[in-house]
Amino acid sequence: MRDTTTPWQQSAACRSVDPDVLFKDHREQKEVKTVCTACSVRTECLAEALDERIEFGVWGGMTERERRALLRRRPNVDSWWKVLNSVS
Repeated sequence: MRDTTTPWQQSAACRSVDPDVLFKDHREQKEVKTVCTACSVRTECLAEALDERIEFGVWGGMTERERRALLRRRPNVDSWWKVLNSVS
């Protein structure tokens, strides 16, 4: 079977975490977000979640609710990677 992970996913802090942990309900997500705090690929992760409109789980330190709110505020963004990289 072919590995379909991207290079940034190989470096993700959550790579060794049980995936079920990253998909908790909203009350438990604050705790889950701590995994992302010191992750070296947090920006790449968040950009992919926003660009691909990933609906569930914590990605790049943001919950699905936080991502939906951001997407509503900035509906015309073509590349979140470009936006997030320009801030860094």
